Amino acid sequence: MIQSAIDLPVWAACLVAFFLLIGSGLALIGAIGFLRLPTFYERIHAPTLGTSWGVGGIVLASILYFSLSSSRLAVHEILIGIFVTVTTPVTLMLLARAALHRDRAERNGNVPERKREI
Repeated sequence: MIQSAIDLPVWAACLVAFFLLIGSGLALIGAIGFLRLPTFYERIHAPTLGTSWGVGGIVLASILYFSLSSSRLAVHEILIGIFVTVTTPVTLMLLARAALHRDRAERNGNVPERKREI
């Protein structure tokens, strides 16, 4: 049975709040970076870092809260963290490669240089 949040010890509530604030702050930084950066290639970088690390903080807070409130180890949130950590960089790479291919085919001037193989 899950207890109320009021029944958590103060140290646990502070730790959960700390991880929630860190996670939501990192997600906010990623969203602000998405809005502020000028080009597509710069824009896709900030949200992926904010999402990965932001979700990590929120998942840690969730694990801590539900483990302490239910008096058993709650680790099913780790699956969410693993899924987000794996899918976010893969999605970033696919989006970047598709945009790069499109921009090079259209001979757009804002394309990063192609690396020369030695």
